[in-house]
Amino acid sequence: MKNTFKYGLLLAGILGLSSCSDDDANSSSERETSKVAVRLVDAPGDYDNVFIDVKAVVVKYNDDFIDDEFDDDYMIVNGELELDTDDEIYDLLELTGGTYAILADEDIPAGSISQVRLILGDDNTVVVDGETFPLQTPSAQQSGLKVQFNQTLEAGVVYTVVLDFNVEESIVEQGNGGYLLKPVLRASAIEATGMISGSLLPLNVPATITAAGEGIVVSTNVSSNGDFVLNGLPEGVYDLTIDAELVAAVITSITIEEVAVVNGETTVLERITVE
Repeated sequence: MKNTFKYGLLLAGILGLSSCSDDDANSSSERETSKVAVRLVDAPGDYDNVFIDVKAVVVKYNDDFIDDEFDDDYMIVNGELELDTDDEIYDLLELTGGTYAILADEDIPAGSISQVRLILGDDNTVVVDGETFPLQTPSAQQSGLKVQFNQTLEAGVVYTVVLDFNVEESIVEQGNGGYLLKPVLRASAIEATGMISGSLLPLNVPATITAAGEGIVVSTNVSSNGDFVLNGLPEGVYDLTIDAELVAAVITSITIEEVAVVNGETTVLERITVE
């Protein structure tokens, strides 16, 4: 009887441990990944087109990330994970006014991300006055365009990462008539920043909208239907400047002061009329 009782306790203990282990495994499985979508947008530039050959997007985890915890499901090397990215050429100047390109959209291990790298191919060009010029990008082809991110991805949460490519500051005209690509990008998570959106009248008028706050300036162009979106704004108060070309080569500017932005939210402005 005593032995039977001991075996019964032992069996119950094993079953109990097995149950706890299964629960922990299931719980761990539920906690271990985050869903991440990576968007590419553009600050305006004075060119006909700017074509960028995107080969890959890589996220780099902080030093305390353990690669072999995810070896069965993810190819993580030295804390870096290459996302499932389409090999495609994008015209950056089409990615304004609220338009964006989705570079990647997938589940990845949760954890602290320090950096995002955008890796480009060889087929990068700029079109100026109808003429196409190659963009030299030696550093981008080697290790990618490194953008500081510094965001902790919580398990089970959906994140939207915005890569904002500043064309005006990224293209350098060389003395020989060629063009060099020295990319200026910033990365932000929509969940950790806010946005300002609105619309402009009259329609089909070229306009640039700029938000200026403490230590940050973000610009975008208005779309053909008058819409605009300013992405990746840290919480705070911003002054908006709208520069519209109502008459050829004549810029009309108006300012909207003290527009409040809250992290994780979009501040929607009433329709703006430029006269």
